[in-house]
Amino acid sequence: MTDFFDLPTSQLSRMLRSGETTSVEVTSFSLDRIAHLDPSIHAFIRVTADRAMQDAERADSELKAGRDRGILHGIPIGIKDIYDTAGIETTCHSKLLLGNVPSTDSVVARRFAEAGTVLLGKLATSEFAWGGPAQDLPFPLALNPWKLDHFTGGSSSGSAAAVAARYLRIAAGSDTGGSIRGPASWCGTVGIKPTYGLVPRTGVFPLSWTLDHLGPLTRSIEDAAIALQAMAGHDSHDPASAHYPVPDYLSGMKASLKGKRIGVPRDFFMAHIDPEVLAGIEQSLAALRDAGAIVEDMKLPDFTMFAAVARVILMAEGYAIHRENARARLRDYAAINQERIIVASTISSADYIDALRIRRQLVDEVNSQLARYDALLTATTLQTAPRLDNISNPMGSASPMQTTPANATGHPALSMPVRLASNGLPTAVQIIGRPFDEATVFAVGSAIEQRVEWQNVKLPEFA
Repeated sequence: MTDFFDLPTSQLSRMLRSGETTSVEVTSFSLDRIAHLDPSIHAFIRVTADRAMQDAERADSELKAGRDRGILHGIPIGIKDIYDTAGIETTCHSKLLLGNVPSTDSVVARRFAEAGTVLLGKLATSEFAWGGPAQDLPFPLALNPWKLDHFTGGSSSGSAAAVAARYLRIAAGSDTGGSIRGPASWCGTVGIKPTYGLVPRTGVFPLSWTLDHLGPLTRSIEDAAIALQAMAGHDSHDPASAHYPVPDYLSGMKASLKGKRIGVPRDFFMAHIDPEVLAGIEQSLAALRDAGAIVEDMKLPDFTMFAAVARVILMAEGYAIHRENARARLRDYAAINQERIIVASTISSADYIDALRIRRQLVDEVNSQLARYDALLTATTLQTAPRLDNISNPMGSASPMQTTPANATGHPALSMPVRLASNGLPTAVQIIGRPFDEATVFAVGSAIEQRVEWQNVKLPEFA
């Protein structure tokens, strides 16, 4: 049987139109794989098999009748369980929202439906997308398909695990401090946090109004471009939604890098980086030079300043969002989030305002560097995925994640896998771009992807 999810989405789309396969056949393959493997991986909180088959049958009928909704028509996807989905329970992986069935779709869920996708179900997350991991929740913790005793990263844990396990090629996630890019790095997938405001958050449970971003986790750079094309665009119901035209990302990712300047802020990652992760970075920089780019070391403000600013903003806004439930039902949260809420309640208004003011300065500093460089390349994470029994505080000040600066400043940032470490776990790099220049970020990623041959790495198989 064809493993449909080893095929690029663009190729699978062509096969659906040529009649080589059907959406029903692809969807059945996916549902069978989920039924066989997910009892061990737990990527899905709930599988919507009946809905998926209905979507697939509709897609086949429409394509047969000549109604073509675009490249995603008939393609299976999954959605993180903080996105509202009409008629399907949306719990944020928490006891507090058990039984919550929205009457309307989030904007992104609606856009995917309008593109003709097949919804396989809702994907696991850290509770309310606030870090993790936690075992004291109403649904199992999603596990890393490369090694089940290792962390996926949080909070788009199910999205990353589902793509890595080849249930699908595209999953919707969210990113407040690295919740797309961290799981992408540790699970060997591509994940992009686009520019702040590019993808509307209407109908998605918030964690931090200032730092929240939505984006896809995918098998490849091209898949990420395809998915973001469907997700991006203004929505008047999100006050932060940008009035910015959405370019053709597939065309943009093919742009030449000859003469493009890539900055490398080594001070961000050199102190504590695993040598094998560093080797992946050096391999990626060599690939960019081979593609004609100019690669230079450069400096940004100290990483700890970005991390501190983002942490204060996240904690202050997270507490504002959760304070009523925390007062009434604190013990219904996971223990790790009970502690976070208590700490967050101590953030003062002065702390919050100071963080916002410093954030503005950091945005200006990064923009000044991106006036010289077309993109920056750094680590996504300083190490490969840790064992679940060896995690102290993955979202704390000693976190191996290198993702928070782009949340603090709102710049687009993409994580992509580049090689396997000797322990059999993926390593990754992070590409940061100018505001609304996701096309260049994709072009840089594509140049690396073509030269490091990650696509030839065999993803794990399970009994």
